[in-house]
Amino acid sequence: MENVLDLSREVSPQMLQKEIANGFSWRRSTIDPEESTIRINESTSRRLIDFSASISSFPSNQEDLYPGELDAPELFTIMNKVKKLIYRGPGFAVIDALPLKDIGRQEAINLFWLLGKAVGRPVAQKWDETMLYEVHDSGQQYGYGVRGSYTNVELSFHNDNAFNTVVPRAVGLLCINPAKLGGASRFCSFYSVHNELLEKHPKALARLYEPIYWDRQKEHADGEPIAAYAPIFRWEKNQLHVRANVSLNRKGYSILGLDIDTRTEDALSIFEECLSNPEFWVELPLESGELQYLNNQEIAHYRSEFEDYEEPLRKRLLIRSWHREQGTVNYNG
Repeated sequence: MENVLDLSREVSPQMLQKEIANGFSWRRSTIDPEESTIRINESTSRRLIDFSASISSFPSNQEDLYPGELDAPELFTIMNKVKKLIYRGPGFAVIDALPLKDIGRQEAINLFWLLGKAVGRPVAQKWDETMLYEVHDSGQQYGYGVRGSYTNVELSFHNDNAFNTVVPRAVGLLCINPAKLGGASRFCSFYSVHNELLEKHPKALARLYEPIYWDRQKEHADGEPIAAYAPIFRWEKNQLHVRANVSLNRKGYSILGLDIDTRTEDALSIFEECLSNPEFWVELPLESGELQYLNNQEIAHYRSEFEDYEEPLRKRLLIRSWHREQGTVNYNG
């Protein structure tokens, strides 16, 4: 079909037909999310405050900053723990927290950039090659061409950039300001959802291994395809690869002027129900100064609707990074 980026080459030779048991196949009853929280002690916090003075003299372009410029072995010990949590399971980690009351905002962002490089290579998050992305309510209405991250609406379970040629391997967030109310994060294991679908809804799961349409959210050059065509689930090299954003699937059909067939709509609805089942997710707040990292291909995340403060300087603001080794650093990879 014209106007579609065809990624159907990702279709697996066959659907995985057995239950997956690994560090990612958890349920709410089997993990304690507090075990994924790494707390910065007072000594490390003081070191961070000292570092902030030298960081302020670094180049203004974060791309020129490298972890080797930061003589802080304890921080990279922390980041090794983060990598173990996100790449071996359960798939998410929280660092509590950068001392934002004692260091400047830009210095905190530079620290976030440096630490993120320990997780993986940072890559562009927009077609204009933006590397660090502000997540905030812009006042725009969520719709075609407006990312949910620029609004305050509830964002159901998904992974970031699910429609792109190469999906980010990991996502990082630095919380500058939390919301007045709401804005909580939830994490859900794609492995546990896959196990549930295989056991109770194998026909729906089979459809999700087949290609489906995706709205590309206008993140492309003029004249390029407005939609993508790729499967939600793929099993390759003993790893589950997932593209998940049911809202963008439905919008993909809509912008192409297509009706969603019953088999596809049923599969999407069942997938949504499994993702939203409290048995499969845990919730964590995101407070000022905290850093949050997650595995973007094996873990789904969710953000609750939020209410902002009236004062501009107190409004919810997160800084986001994407990381992957596959492909190039450019947006399309």
